[in-house]
Amino acid sequence: MNWQLFFSLLTGISIGCASAYLGAVMLTRRMALVAGPLGHLTLPGVALGILYGFNVSLAAFPFVILGIVVIWWLEAKSRLPMEALTAIVFASGVAMTFMFLPVQQAEVALIGDISHVSLRETIASVALSVALLLIIRHIFRPLVLATVAEDLARVEGINVRKYNLIYLVLIAVIVALGVKMVGGLLTAALVAIPAAAARNASHGLGQYAGTALGIGGASSVLGIIISKVFPFPAGPLIILVSTIIFLVTLFWRKWNA
Repeated sequence: MNWQLFFSLLTGISIGCASAYLGAVMLTRRMALVAGPLGHLTLPGVALGILYGFNVSLAAFPFVILGIVVIWWLEAKSRLPMEALTAIVFASGVAMTFMFLPVQQAEVALIGDISHVSLRETIASVALSVALLLIIRHIFRPLVLATVAEDLARVEGINVRKYNLIYLVLIAVIVALGVKMVGGLLTAALVAIPAAAARNASHGLGQYAGTALGIGGASSVLGIIISKVFPFPAGPLIILVSTIIFLVTLFWRKWNA
């Protein structure tokens, strides 16, 4: 049995499902592209991980958490929307990366490399992804309610700031995991495209989140398998498979409208 392929598939399925499930929340809140700037913020950590030979997701996580905390604090203190605040980190993350990392070593940082994951990395990815899925399921309704009617959420006793902070930390975790899989450049697509495809193919909020989870997992499996057959990196292939599924669901929805 090809254990390396098994580790890659297991890691890909877990991260793909968790990313898409979180993406369903982010798309509902019109924040799916927030993962993009945060993905760029991981790049300095990924660069340090590559240079010094330690896990890139672990190296990326402190940089994302720092950015998340700053964004959360600035959102409370300023009138700028969260999308604008996260966009500020876009260029700075890329610039810091190329201060540390030689251009010839930039491929892993930019598009990821899931073809060489260890047993320890697989176990950590699966455990974190399952925990993330359970937490999202628990906070899904309060987050959606806070998005649709924040005043009503407060009346119902929902601590909107607390849930927003939890939500941002979950984004940080999935971005740090996703950077190993698809790199800093494609993290937003890993989160957004399966969720967008699920919106086309589903009826109702409950079905929407479950469909996104399934599309995320299926895209990861197909992308990794195709990368073993053809000489293309798995990260971009996963995103292309997601895009094809999105287009199929779009035409299916138009056909059945």
